Amino acid sequence: MTKAELINEVLKTKGLPEMSKKATGEVVDAVFATLSKAIKKERRFVYPGFGTFSVRKRKARKGRNPRTGEEIKIGASKTVTFKPAPQFKKVL
Repeated sequence: MTKAELINEVLKTKGLPEMSKKATGEVVDAVFATLSKAIKKERRFVYPGFGTFSVRKRKARKGRNPRTGEEIKIGASKTVTFKPAPQFKKVL
């Protein structure tokens, strides 16, 4: 699903006040910006019935350059993981 498709689906949701596509897009952007800030600050975000986003650390490791086959060092990094809630898993 693309951002435009998400905005259109939100617009179609019954029970919400009618808004323009631009205003809906701004709301979607605000939600994701707030989500990003929460994950960065608190290192986790839980949405009941949907799942949990959390920050994980990756250790430094060795890898290979796919073009040359040469071994390279990949530095330690952080990544965001998602664990779906049991209710969400059942729907899949």
